[in-house]
Order: sequence, then C-alpha cells, then structure tokens
Amino acid sequence: MPVHALAASSTTTSTTTKPATGQAAWDEALLRRYDTSGPRYTSYPTALSFHDQFTPGDLTQALERSNEGQRPLSLYVHIPFCHKICFYCACNKIATKNTALAEPYLTRLDREMVLTARHLDTSRPVEQLHWGGGTPTFLSLNQMGDLIDRLDARFGLSSSPGRDYAIEIDPREADVFTLRHLQSLGFNRISLGVQDLSPLVQKAINRIQPRVLTETLMDEAHRLGFRSLNLDLIYGLPFQTEKSFARTLRQVIELNPARLSIFNYAHLPERFAPQRRINVDDLPSGDEKLAILRTTIEMLTAAGYVHIGMDHFARPDDSLAMAQSEGSLQRNFQGYSSHAQCDLLGLGVSAISRIDDVYAQNPSDLARYETALDQGQLATVRGLRLSHDDLIRRDVIERLMCAMQIDLTDVSQRWNIDAPRYFAPALERLQDAELDGLLTRSGDRLSATPIGRLLIRHLAMAFDAHLPQHTGQRYSKVI
Repeated sequence: MPVHALAASSTTTSTTTKPATGQAAWDEALLRRYDTSGPRYTSYPTALSFHDQFTPGDLTQALERSNEGQRPLSLYVHIPFCHKICFYCACNKIATKNTALAEPYLTRLDREMVLTARHLDTSRPVEQLHWGGGTPTFLSLNQMGDLIDRLDARFGLSSSPGRDYAIEIDPREADVFTLRHLQSLGFNRISLGVQDLSPLVQKAINRIQPRVLTETLMDEAHRLGFRSLNLDLIYGLPFQTEKSFARTLRQVIELNPARLSIFNYAHLPERFAPQRRINVDDLPSGDEKLAILRTTIEMLTAAGYVHIGMDHFARPDDSLAMAQSEGSLQRNFQGYSSHAQCDLLGLGVSAISRIDDVYAQNPSDLARYETALDQGQLATVRGLRLSHDDLIRRDVIERLMCAMQIDLTDVSQRWNIDAPRYFAPALERLQDAELDGLLTRSGDRLSATPIGRLLIRHLAMAFDAHLPQHTGQRYSKVI
C-alpha cells in the first residue's frame, strides 16, 4: 500500500498549454496555487475526527442497526506481514520471513469474525472482499485457504458472478500456482504492485522486480479469466524523471491492465522509518513531478483509459468506469469501488469499518489488537458516529469525488433540505475556483472542469465542516 501524499512543488515560471479537444488545459501556476494540503476523502468525516470515546459496544450496536437496512456486506482483511521492506512504504506492516508467525494472527482474525458475526444477519450477501496489507501473498497457500474457509464459515461468501473479490499481490512472491489457488478460493480481481519498471528506481527503493515477473502473472491471470486486473505505480520516487516514467508507462500500456492506480509519493522519514534509507537528493523536484503527472494523464488518455479521479484510471469496459458512468461509483478506505451501498467491515490490525452511520477502527499496534481479542472483546479503539449533518455532507463530498459533479436539486430531494441555502457558505468558498475555471455552475449543478478534476480534493474541502478543526494536522497535497 503506497503512500498517497505529494511533496510541495517548487516555484518556477508557469506554463499554460492550450488544450486539444477533450483535454484539460495545463496551467502550472494554477495547479501550484491550489495544490494545498487536504484530505483524500476515503471517508467523511476523515479519520482525524475519530475519537477514543467510541467503544466496541458502539460498533456492535451499529452492526445490529445495520441489519434493518439489509445492505450487502463488504469485508476488508488486513494482512500486515511482508518478507522484505520497501523503502518508500508507509503501511502498517511487520517484516519477517517466517510464515508461521501468521498463524496466531489468523487465529485472532477468526475470533474477531466470531465476535462481529454474532451481531450481523449473515444471510446478507458478501458482495465485496478485499485482502490488503502488508502483503497478503505473504501467507502460504494453505493459510490462504484456511482464511477463506473461516470467512465463509462466519459470513457466507458469495459465488455470484457479480461479486468483487480482490487481493493485493507482490509479483516477487507469487507465481502461476498462486493465481490458480486464488481463483479456486473465489478471487476474481487482483492488484499487482509494480511501482516502477526502471532497475535504477527499483534498486533505490529496495524492490528489485523485473518486468517478466509482472508480465508472466498478468498473462496467466488473463488466461484464467480474472475479471479485472489492476497495477499499482508510484511517481515521485528516487531517480524518476518524466522520460524514465514515460518508459515505464509505455511498457505498462503494452501489458494492457484493466485498471491503473498511480499514486504520488511523499517523503516523510520522520514518520516512516524505512524512508530514511532514501536519499532526499535523489528525489525528483516538484517541477519534475508535475511533468510526470502531466505525461501520465496524457499517455493513459491517449491509450484509451478513463481518468476515474485522483490516482485511478480504468478502461471504458471495466466495472469501475461503468459504475462512474452509471452514477453508482463509491469511495471507501480502499479507494474507488464499483459496489455502492455496502456496509464495510474491516478485520485485522489497523482496519477501519464503515457500518450504518459509524466508523470504527482497530489499533495499529499488533499487541493491543491481540490482547483485546484474547479477552473476548472487539479490538475497536476509536471511531465516530455521524451526525445528520455529517451524513448529508458525506453524500455530497462522495458524489463530487466519484461523479466529479453535484446536482443540488437531487441533494435537496434526497435529504429534504434546500441544498443551495444549506450549502451557501460552501458555494461562496467555491467562487474563486469557479472564476479560475476549476468548476462550472449551471443552475443547481456544479461540475468539475478537466483541470478541476485534478484538484477535486480542494473542491471537496469547501463542504467539509470538520476541516477547520484539523488545520494544524498534516495532510498530503491535493495533487
């Protein structure tokens, strides 16, 4: 799981490019002016609003309330183990080569499943399943099978063709047998961590990964009929340039993945110890990172990919692009999702749940997570129950982040409010952005322009009632 933050750009002479048909104008001065820090809005309110007065009992009450709505379930399972540390990484992880160390963790995961399943109507379909990390493929094939069996026993997994069962894979630790096993377990979507195909960059981040490893797995995944395949890339890593990243992109486009996630890197060695192994002088400048971003968007758009939003791109025939076109795209802690209106249950250390009108998070410390479960309690340590205002604003921010537009007339009808009046202060805050061409307003419909899509987080911040409370906190840059 890469870091999603972008270091501040340096100041240089602006460059404005007249757009070709269907392309965004590229105004570096405008991008720099609006490239302030702000939330990524994988949730609203963001995790900074979670508090430690939220208890396991609050989560169990939310689980029981959620049964009334009979929404489908989405399960996220966090596997924190990695065989080797990548220097850019800022994930919650444990580095070890001993897969036996995962056994006690799997036992605790099962206890957490039992404790949560007691409060859930488990006839509700599990439409989504996502294993993240860390490195989920750290687990042995037997351990993966055991974990799936436990999930199925506690919640009842689905065999529906419409299910979205995904797993993050490190190509250095998987082979064709891994893919065949994952398919037999019910996974139909995979995400491969690539980051960059340049040997120089790979050496600098301690992740040597020849293209053939990725290509072999992709070929086998296509042959096996996995429904969708995602590649993760990162820009802003040491020794990257616009030209070098373009070479990586050309190779990636040849591989033809259904989806691409292209994250930007923030160098925060004071917070993440592995990053101290990266020499800051080897990192690309702010100007170079903007050039990489511009080239990325141009190359992928020319190759036929839809820019879903922020870091995500998808082929037009992929479920992510189709969900956006249909207005059903959702945003959650794993990014964009094609399965809307699920209750998300997070399992494992540091995992976050979104159930009914609450968010609940487990501790990031493994010992604290284990101790709670050993005492027969859920490991929830912080969370939040949303107010009515939070729910309204979450709806608006999520629609803006997913559809790149808001219809205030629809908002008025859904929430029985006068939305233009309710959000008058937010609309006033957006006036400068409208004058600068980041959005257009036609009646009660607000739409992000092509360049506004790059700054969509900034536009969403206008509707965030909690943001002033967190101005002293460090967010990543908005592009």
